[in-house]
Amino acid sequence: MPSAMRAGPALGRRAPAPVVIHSAPLVLPVCTDPIRDGAVAVRGDRVVKVGTRTSVLSSFRRAAEVRWTGMIVAGLVDACGVAPAAGVTARAGVVSDLADPVGVPGISYVEVTSGSEEEWEAHGRNALITAIREVERPCAVGIAAHTPDPQVLEDVAVLARTFGLRLLADLDRHSPAALDEAGVLGRLCHVVCARPLDPGERKLLRLRRTVVAVRPAGLSPGADVPALLDEGNPFALATGPHPGPGGVLGVAGAIKRNARELGLRTRGLDGKLVAAATSGGARALGMDRGEGRIGSLAPGTRADFAVFDARGRYPYSALLAQPPWLGTVLGGTVITPPAA
Repeated sequence: MPSAMRAGPALGRRAPAPVVIHSAPLVLPVCTDPIRDGAVAVRGDRVVKVGTRTSVLSSFRRAAEVRWTGMIVAGLVDACGVAPAAGVTARAGVVSDLADPVGVPGISYVEVTSGSEEEWEAHGRNALITAIREVERPCAVGIAAHTPDPQVLEDVAVLARTFGLRLLADLDRHSPAALDEAGVLGRLCHVVCARPLDPGERKLLRLRRTVVAVRPAGLSPGADVPALLDEGNPFALATGPHPGPGGVLGVAGAIKRNARELGLRTRGLDGKLVAAATSGGARALGMDRGEGRIGSLAPGTRADFAVFDARGRYPYSALLAQPPWLGTVLGGTVITPPAA
């Protein structure tokens, strides 16, 4: 009897999901060097192996293979955007109501705009707390600190720490010094910025380990991006309320062109910009660590990646040229562009 029980499947236990191998002439895991003729093995919504196609196929001999042309790259992360874009698998979005549809995974930041402490105490504070407590996905909720009142700003920071929520601030609304005085800055916060930052501002944000998400000002991104990179500021990319063509890759490409026009030279700029569009965005959202992390491809990461028709000797440069989007894998599910 015991042997018969051992021979059959355990009651109530699901069979593991099958492994699917996605391969391409080039894989950009972001956390490691590019892999020529690479592959990503996926089980369910997790990556189980990344390596050369030969090594991955030999590890999972019975797995089905999806062969892509071009390049597989870790999913792009928009650190503050309003619209989905090709290749973006997570984003930070500012919402007025947590019931608003999310679209892609990421964090929904509830906007706090109370103009005075009286208005905040009368209804803003309780409404925010009620919304936070009723949401079914607490880890995917944050607070966008857009209030002009310093006392409300300070209370928002306290609430975020109390509930373990992430904060989003806009440096076009508040200076880094004002945010720091209110207790907003820190590793649980990222800021969006469309203006140049002076050395003191960059240093304060760096000391507080606060990610700076650069978004375009009009059609041009901040000219001080090379300084942010050279000085070691945590850095991400955002499309902002008026996204242009190309999404975060379009922002990265504009930064590269702007740096060239200004005669600025940053070692490995292309690779750093791709990292900002992927792992940098994941860090801004606090989703760059642990099981199910995003922004890179390695065992244990979420199976989020994009595929572009990019080729050439220099993979990061090829990606910044905004090649055609071929498809996205989101949590292990393949999403392809609509038919023309």
